[in-house]
Amino acid sequence: MLKKNIGLLIVLLVLVGGTVLLLALTKGQSNGAQPVKLKSGLGIYMTITSSAFKPNESIPPRYTCDGENISPALEFFEVPENTQSLALIVDDPDAPAGTWTHWIVWNINPGIKQITEGATPLGATEGTTSFGKPGYGGPCPPSGQHRYVFKLYALDTVLDLKPSANVAALQSALSSHTIGQAQLMGRYRRQ
Repeated sequence: MLKKNIGLLIVLLVLVGGTVLLLALTKGQSNGAQPVKLKSGLGIYMTITSSAFKPNESIPPRYTCDGENISPALEFFEVPENTQSLALIVDDPDAPAGTWTHWIVWNINPGIKQITEGATPLGATEGTTSFGKPGYGGPCPPSGQHRYVFKLYALDTVLDLKPSANVAALQSALSSHTIGQAQLMGRYRRQ
């Protein structure tokens, strides 16, 4: 009976310890950050933020087709030390015809901690979006409120993609080189 109770106690301690560890690791995600999945298995967090809007809140019209249609300022924190380049995908998963790509950028210097409003980082490459051209195309939902997800990827390499590459080509290249990821989601509804 004593052995059975000790075994049960050990199982309970392992479950409680795992829950506490999981809560500690997910605590840093309250601001919209996603955990960095490093090859070493370390649990640190990379974050992408914007001074233009807070996570899960409305994107100001200035950054949409109803305004100046320029990209919002973005900031990056806790980029893994072994990152060779960064990539960014901005998309709308609520588009009627399927996910709509608003902006793709790769080979962003990992030393850059921010992207200025309306700018592309020096040396980075913009690919072809769902608009059929490179560059940022802001939110412009045909109806209702849509989500716009800014996905930042830390990579263990510099990508060898043609400037005409689309999101499918970029995602294929990212699949075996991503060592960390973060995302920021904003919303927009046309008036």
